[in-house]
Amino acid sequence: MVPADAGGGLMRGDLLADPVEGLDEVLAAVDAFDGALVAGLLRPGAAQAAAVAGLAEAVAGTPLAARVAEAAERAAAGAAGEDHFVALAAARSALLGSVHDALAQRIGEAVGRPAPGVESSPVVAGEKSAPAAAGPENGANLLAAARSWLCDLARSGWRGIDHELVSGAAPVVSAMLPDPGLRRRATLLDGFAAELAASCPGATLERVPVRRWADLWSRALLLTVPGSAGERSDGSVTGRLLPLGVDVQEHATAVQAQVHAVFEPADGGAPRLVRAGVSTPKPDTVVGAGLWQLLRPRMSLLGAVREGRSMELDAMPVTAEGDLVWDDERARAGEPADPFATARVRLSAATAAPVVPLDRHPVRIAVPVLLEGYAAHSEEGGLAFDLAGRPLAVDTDRMPTAGPLTPEAVAASHACVGLLRWDAGEFLLQPLAVETTVRKKTVAVHAGAWVGGTTDKAGVRAEKAATDAVAVLRERAGRLLRK
Repeated sequence: MVPADAGGGLMRGDLLADPVEGLDEVLAAVDAFDGALVAGLLRPGAAQAAAVAGLAEAVAGTPLAARVAEAAERAAAGAAGEDHFVALAAARSALLGSVHDALAQRIGEAVGRPAPGVESSPVVAGEKSAPAAAGPENGANLLAAARSWLCDLARSGWRGIDHELVSGAAPVVSAMLPDPGLRRRATLLDGFAAELAASCPGATLERVPVRRWADLWSRALLLTVPGSAGERSDGSVTGRLLPLGVDVQEHATAVQAQVHAVFEPADGGAPRLVRAGVSTPKPDTVVGAGLWQLLRPRMSLLGAVREGRSMELDAMPVTAEGDLVWDDERARAGEPADPFATARVRLSAATAAPVVPLDRHPVRIAVPVLLEGYAAHSEEGGLAFDLAGRPLAVDTDRMPTAGPLTPEAVAASHACVGLLRWDAGEFLLQPLAVETTVRKKTVAVHAGAWVGGTTDKAGVRAEKAATDAVAVLRERAGRLLRK
């Protein structure tokens, strides 16, 4: 058995390896429906009709059953309307939500911490939702326009998309963006439309990202239902923040650093798992250690991570899902705090925030854990940790090039703070930091160690390249503004 947290907690590797009852059947129903969206539901064939019927059968006995059964019947006949597509998207979301819940419960059993709760949702429950609060009339009209476009996508299918169809999202997105209450939906629609536009025409695609586009489509469609986004019940917290590690997520034109941490309330309440993130657009030429040059001025927490310190928070805004809405004015650097000491002493008692219904998806699972005493070995296809005879795959692809944490350092480690995830039918560990032995001394290697700069040759080159790229872009932008 592998120690997971303080107080004698053990990571049950056998539970992570054992199959979850009913999981394969639920995913098969979702996969079949996703496959039906490839060719579209304007003139569905027998296989598509069976896939839609299978989705309805999978939610039989739930509050969604009657609506989805009607929607499946109409879709199989090629006569589905907007309400029917919304019902099918809700059924798909509910099924993936059940997968999320089952996996979260299994992780909770394996690490000895309760799984996060789930908030109620009128959309997932199949009830009528209240009108959206922001931008009442115009907002409702824009949501209806977005819903109409998404339903047209479902009818045409991914193989049937063309530039004319995809461009229909542009005026809707442009009208949504100025409204803060609609900006979240607009951003999702804009990114989805951009992916589709880059893949037009769909008939010539060698490979369709079936699950991803179905995820984006169903989430976007549910968010067009008035009231579905909900009011983010934000509060504030005062106390001590103890960082565990940094997850760097990079895209060609954007980058985000998300700090996972344990928060200790000043009133002596139970510690909580929280996150704090900072993101920024970036040129596609800025990569590796150069990313920190864009991120470090935007968040004092990154400096505390670099220095191995806690932070004292005073009325820091926080969402119901445990995301700190970071404000540098409400934070100051605290005492030294080692992430591994935090993990060993506080992680086992930290509770996770409840999960918003539309976020209940297996891809969203990222549970902080501590592993010690394992044996690392290479398996076919990658690195794995041996947990009392049960292998746990290590997701080295998620480790950023913007830090010193490498597969070699992970392979030589004896302790690891990481995020437990689930992908492609198995649990994976994404390392955030490891402890290894160098010349008989224990040395910690962190993914975010280069946030304040580095003497590593490759890192120095990346920083210089980023400096040059950003300087050129600023000069060009200034020239355009002067015109």
